Amino acid sequence: MITIIKVVFESFRQAFNSLVGNKLRSFLSLVGITIGIFCIISVKSAVDSLQNNVMEGISEIGSGVVYVEKYPWNEDWENNYFKYMKRPDPDFEDYEMITEKSKLADKASYSIFQGGKTIKYKSSSVSDMTVMGSSYEFQEIQSLDIEKGRYFTLSEYYSGANKIILGSIAANELFGNLDPIGKEVKLFGQNYQVLGVLKEEGESMFNFMNFDDVIWVSLTNARRYMNIKDGRGVGESLMVRARKGISNEELKSELAGLLRAHRRLRPRDADNFSLMEMSSLNQVLDGFFGTLNIAGLVIGGFALIVGMFSVANIMFVSVKERTNIIGIKKALGAQKFIILLEFLIEAIVLCLIGGLIGLLVSFSVITLISNVLDFQMVMTFNNALAGILVSVFVGIISGIIPAYLASRLDPVVAIRQ
Repeated sequence: MITIIKVVFESFRQAFNSLVGNKLRSFLSLVGITIGIFCIISVKSAVDSLQNNVMEGISEIGSGVVYVEKYPWNEDWENNYFKYMKRPDPDFEDYEMITEKSKLADKASYSIFQGGKTIKYKSSSVSDMTVMGSSYEFQEIQSLDIEKGRYFTLSEYYSGANKIILGSIAANELFGNLDPIGKEVKLFGQNYQVLGVLKEEGESMFNFMNFDDVIWVSLTNARRYMNIKDGRGVGESLMVRARKGISNEELKSELAGLLRAHRRLRPRDADNFSLMEMSSLNQVLDGFFGTLNIAGLVIGGFALIVGMFSVANIMFVSVKERTNIIGIKKALGAQKFIILLEFLIEAIVLCLIGGLIGLLVSFSVITLISNVLDFQMVMTFNNALAGILVSVFVGIISGIIPAYLASRLDPVVAIRQ
């Protein structure tokens, strides 16, 4: 054990001496390792960060639920636009039917929404707001992040009371530093009392549903003022959550039967609805992110191959320069394994130095991008560890042949050289 420790220490010392004694050669040899690790870790960190941001944005529209949709999410429905355009939108009758007849659904929520609305408070007004009217169960399924105030009560919901929850944009522009709770605003030409204010989400390219510019009313109230019969300018959404212990697949199977019966489809008729869940979208995104990761590995792999040959060249030169020393060591009783380990560790150390430089450059670039752009990037511990392990692997591959040849040298021949 002590011998191995000495060999490791000596290998580290010889590696650093090789770097210091041949600066240009070492620099050129380690450039490939550095660039390779930089490419792999930077791309992996960028893809992971992009995936986290996208998934965080997707989670806002609800997860763990089934969505009754007109168009599918997991195919390019634009190529079959006219086919899907003929489908009916999910409507209030679908919601009522599912609420009444489904035995596997825990909660169902129906929402309608319309953009381009103006909300006023005294002399202040905010335009281009999206008004969203949701059934009472929406809060239980998706959970609005209310920073001030509260959600609708059941009595307020069923009576269709003129109560409203404001997004942060409407609250800030209408009231500034004033407390909006209890104040009256004007929407649809009617006075509404402010019940709550949603927490500010901020601008993000990955925020698929920005609640900052949404104002919330109850579904019973919204149906008074939004014309959902002709469907012009009004969007509709229906989501269903399964009971505890019921899988989404079981729920989707039941919903398909109920919807087909409700819409009076014949046995041979195709479904005129799509039952979607986040996993459908995740499968598409996983393929996309997997492609990006492969691209990063290919780019970094080419650089690592160049670096691998460079380090192998250094090790061949190192073996050549120290041939007589190897002969003396073997003549004094050094085993083949010790000689092999000595040069192998030296190659690993060289690659580790290049890899650590690559990690440092990656961290600097990631930090710079996070500070300059509105895109949060992080280098995770797993990615950094992967960079170190790749460096070790490259060191083993590039050093194994020179180390093996050194260990096989005949001591007499080696001393004479």
